[in-house]
Amino acid sequence: MSRFALNQWTTRRWSVAEAVDGCARHGVEAIGLWRQEVAAQGLAETVKLVSDAGLRVSSLCRGGFLTSGGPQALDDNRRAIDEAAELEAACLVMVVGGLPGVVPGEPLGEISRDLPAARERVAEALAVLAPYAGERGVRLALEPLHPMYCADRAVLSTLGQALDLAEPYPPEQVGVVVDTFHVWWDPQVLAQIARASGRIASYQVCDFLSPLPADVLLGRGVMGDGVIDFAPLTRAVAEAGYTGDIEVEIFNADVWAADPDEVLTRVKARFGELIGA
Repeated sequence: MSRFALNQWTTRRWSVAEAVDGCARHGVEAIGLWRQEVAAQGLAETVKLVSDAGLRVSSLCRGGFLTSGGPQALDDNRRAIDEAAELEAACLVMVVGGLPGVVPGEPLGEISRDLPAARERVAEALAVLAPYAGERGVRLALEPLHPMYCADRAVLSTLGQALDLAEPYPPEQVGVVVDTFHVWWDPQVLAQIARASGRIASYQVCDFLSPLPADVLLGRGVMGDGVIDFAPLTRAVAEAGYTGDIEVEIFNADVWAADPDEVLTRVKARFGELIGA
């Protein structure tokens, strides 16, 4: 269980201080943090809380949304990189953004439908941000999302696409996220995980529920509650040489409504049964 990491969103009711305390009480050694929660706690205070508890930061989420273009997106990502450096996070997760003009949860207005151009915008932004991250000792972690999020959240839908974007850069500067919820369906996933050797910056686990809820963003379940076969994915990640933390990251209304201590107890048990790393 030394590699188990609690992604803060799994226990969303907890503030940073409460999540750090919860990890300490439950013997969890690593935590994945979210920028808005860090901002609410205060960056300096978060750094102190994590350090005093003896925790490591497995990831900071998130940078990205690069497809909108413009200096504002780049400036926000530079701030995210600086925050990750202060937290000594293992990586900054990059959710790259959807089609320009498409806003999650909002009706369509004036948008671009040029998907190749949106992906090119990601590549152009990465060319600016990767050197900046490298200078600060931060590893950018490109996260492909399930294709149902292509329009509004991530024009990277496969691990192969993420690796294509990462390859021009040193592995310690740009890596990829393997998230079971987002990649389990891909017939090429095991081959792409093998290809990702040296570039896996984060391994995140949760289950894919069926049926999905009306809000598909909340279709992530506790491991064992859905359809994913975790053993081959975890084995492939290990064979690719990844030895870092394994984050449990769950977006689920019922999980969020439950007592966070009970949630953490439950996910640790399922982690032991199904991940076993």
